[in-house]
Amino acid sequence: MTPVPGLLVAAPRSSSGKTTVTLALMRALRRRGLRVQGAKCGPDYIDPAFHHAATGAPSVNLDSFAMPEPLLDGVAGIAMTGADLVIAEGSMGLFDGIVAREGVTGANADIAARYGWPVILVLDVSGAAQSAAAVALGCAAYDPRIRIAGVVLNKVASARHRRLIEAGLARIGMPVLGALMRDGALALPERHLGLVQARETGDLEARLDRLADLAESGLDLDAILGAASGTGLPAGPTTLPRPPGQRIAVASDAAFSFLYPHLEIGWRRAGAELVAFSPLADEPPPQDCDVCWLPGGYPELHAGILAEAARFRDGVRDFARTKPVHGECGGYMVLGESLEDADGITHPMTALLPVATSYRARRLHLGYRVATLVADGVLGRAGARLVGHEFHYASERTDPPVHDIALAAVTDAEGTPQGLAGHRRGNVTGSFFHLIAG
Repeated sequence: MTPVPGLLVAAPRSSSGKTTVTLALMRALRRRGLRVQGAKCGPDYIDPAFHHAATGAPSVNLDSFAMPEPLLDGVAGIAMTGADLVIAEGSMGLFDGIVAREGVTGANADIAARYGWPVILVLDVSGAAQSAAAVALGCAAYDPRIRIAGVVLNKVASARHRRLIEAGLARIGMPVLGALMRDGALALPERHLGLVQARETGDLEARLDRLADLAESGLDLDAILGAASGTGLPAGPTTLPRPPGQRIAVASDAAFSFLYPHLEIGWRRAGAELVAFSPLADEPPPQDCDVCWLPGGYPELHAGILAEAARFRDGVRDFARTKPVHGECGGYMVLGESLEDADGITHPMTALLPVATSYRARRLHLGYRVATLVADGVLGRAGARLVGHEFHYASERTDPPVHDIALAAVTDAEGTPQGLAGHRRGNVTGSFFHLIAG
């Protein structure tokens, strides 16, 4: 494949404005007629939907820890195909990842190094002036594998504030590629798992167009385009995820939407057909499908509606009598016996798995998970190794699963055992684990 130029939009830490700058660049460059393709570094299933809205093309996740190299390159190949430019958005800080050998830490820097994409460093300069240059200098010197093409200043307070910051950056020879003034109206609405989903942001197009206007007025788009480059895919085999069935019923609505794009694209490219249905609209999974997949999402915000969705509940039970049903995170909660919402109201769910969950006593569960399947199932054979991610605030109110009904034995990213996780009963499986690679 001919190398496709790319850029990684990253920052020294979270909440610096990466998503704002990324979406502004994507929409502004799309206005110029460029075929822009988005990517998200790490396990984030919300931001890619915003990339898709900004560019008109599906975005993918690139994860150097969770994805073996053939899969990582296969997914990167999706991003590069037909694109004039790839804009990848980082997660957390530029170098934040797990403790592991170089190149497989899950850090944004691994992706920039592997594909030769220069870094646009977003600096939140609120509360700093010349000291921002010291932060930029540290990022530039920390990892010799990557190159920082320049910085974008975010949350600039005034013209004087900008002059002070630029004086420090001039001292270290770091290009300033533009600035965005402090403006609380730029922030996208958020909830407990991050941004409110793209499909639920009613004024999203207007917001994206405003961001593009700000990019055109505040960023040096010509210099940013001129900085883009790439080395293409490394030599070697590439793979994409294999589908769990030929015709897959996928729950899809405001309660079920966290399906990683590379899974969906990989399944389709392998010849599978994905058939969407909406539990919130009381739709059952189509019975002519051979697998039912309930992704994560926000069932805790719609528990009352789901509890009353009799056609959905009866339909998924009928489906499970003869064919596999799998639930991830929110899907797992709905496959259980009950779900307690934030107000302490307990709602009956499908009762296909012996688990009850609660969102009332919120506790963050976050991190990579490496799972070894206990038994054969829709995710693979017993002993198969899967890698994924967990991110939720719900807790299980029932006893931990025992071996006879557990889905998998799980460790964290560094191999520390986390015990047994998830449940299986007949043709039904589920856990809080979001599959990335298997």
